[in-house]
Amino acid sequence: MGTEFKALDLNTLPSSVERPAYDRSKLKARVAHIGFGAFARAHIAMHLHETLVASGDDWGMRVIELFGTPDLFNMLDENQRLYTLVETSDEGKSTRLLGAVCETQHVARDGIQAIIDGLAEEDLKVISMTITEKGYCVKNEHLDTDNPMIQHDLENLSTPKTAIGLIVAALAKRRELGIGAVTVMSCDNLPHNGHLTSIAVQEFAAKVDPDLATWVKENVSFPSTMVDRIVPALTDESCDIVRAELGGQADPNCIVCEPFRQWVIEDNFKVGRPKWELAGAQLVADVEPFEEMKLRTLNGSHSFLAYLGFLAGKETIADCAADPVFYAEARKLMVDEQRPTLNVPGDVDLVAYADMLLKRYSNSQLKHRTWQIAADGTQKMPQRWLNSVRYHLQHGTDHRHLILGIGGWMNYIKGKRGEETFEVVDPMKDVLAEIVSKYGDDREAYVNALLALDAVFPADLVANEQFTQSVHAAYAEVADKGAGQAVADLAN
Repeated sequence: MGTEFKALDLNTLPSSVERPAYDRSKLKARVAHIGFGAFARAHIAMHLHETLVASGDDWGMRVIELFGTPDLFNMLDENQRLYTLVETSDEGKSTRLLGAVCETQHVARDGIQAIIDGLAEEDLKVISMTITEKGYCVKNEHLDTDNPMIQHDLENLSTPKTAIGLIVAALAKRRELGIGAVTVMSCDNLPHNGHLTSIAVQEFAAKVDPDLATWVKENVSFPSTMVDRIVPALTDESCDIVRAELGGQADPNCIVCEPFRQWVIEDNFKVGRPKWELAGAQLVADVEPFEEMKLRTLNGSHSFLAYLGFLAGKETIADCAADPVFYAEARKLMVDEQRPTLNVPGDVDLVAYADMLLKRYSNSQLKHRTWQIAADGTQKMPQRWLNSVRYHLQHGTDHRHLILGIGGWMNYIKGKRGEETFEVVDPMKDVLAEIVSKYGDDREAYVNALLALDAVFPADLVANEQFTQSVHAAYAEVADKGAGQAVADLAN
């Protein structure tokens, strides 16, 4: 890809492509973002871009990668650190170049010491990240000291391999230099992501130096955030959309996503922050009600559609939403089964929220693949479904859509759709594959073996006979009738 790349010719771009309306030359790297993947480009950096448009401030972003090759960053630099965002829906497209990024650093190109030094600069006020759940190296609410990369970083803090080790190394240097306070902000789609980050950083710091851990407690804040925007993985088709929007030019750092975005941020910053509210972000005292609303309603229905929709032959979420049965049952899941479990601010209309989500799902221009959403189910199910199941068991209320979703997952992880085989992507894929191999032909033993995974299914749920019987029945229903018919039967 690097040899084929040509830098964008800004002079020949179509006039419909919006350029940054602020002086990029005065930007300073006041925000450093670790993990500049598709979502970071479409959401975090986009909000900072819009903040700069509205404020004219100098809060630029340095973007950092610890893995892979620096090719995309090299191309981003050749494009003056501009990249293309296309928002697409059935109503049309909007295309613009985003310009909040003012520096790039890749460990393979620039070295780890330069990255540590950059995070210790006095101008830097916020360290943000999108590193996926596994990047936090937390297990059972504690730093996972069995993780080989964490073990390496604890012994070799000057050459960390993890984002957590990098952050602690930078904090240690800030303390040594007397630079002072900073904010560390997770932007990953995880419940209590600020708390999760705090656990990882503070426990790591305590193992390195108790005095450093004390300094961290006094000088570093860890705000939680809730992020929401559908950003499908980049495909050849979406690259073609961008090329058409750019008048035939290609941009390897481009993003195609939906117009909708929501960002809720705990307003807990040690030394200032960008004026993100000018870009539509909600700064609040407590993020938890918003993140629970999203995790259970949006993410919970996404998983329901992903497993059952994929098994029914539907390749995208838009395909699911175009089916009246799947559309209606996804709405029932959100309104009838997830809504009662939530405690949200009084001005939030959860029925209207569900209907808005379904409208987003119906966007046929977004090729958000069910297979993509179905990944990492062992990590997603507890927060999206199982807490809600527990609520309904305690209250004696109906939750058959949630249970059918679990049955769908148990069928999905066998890696077969009719005669077709497919890859199951999951951090526990080896364990799951062993269970499929050993018990896959014995329904009762198979379901029991999956329920015995205490990393997924809490002991109190597995001890509940109503729960286990209903899961066995849901698995059998999907296996015998097929996912499409099983979803249709929910209406009866």
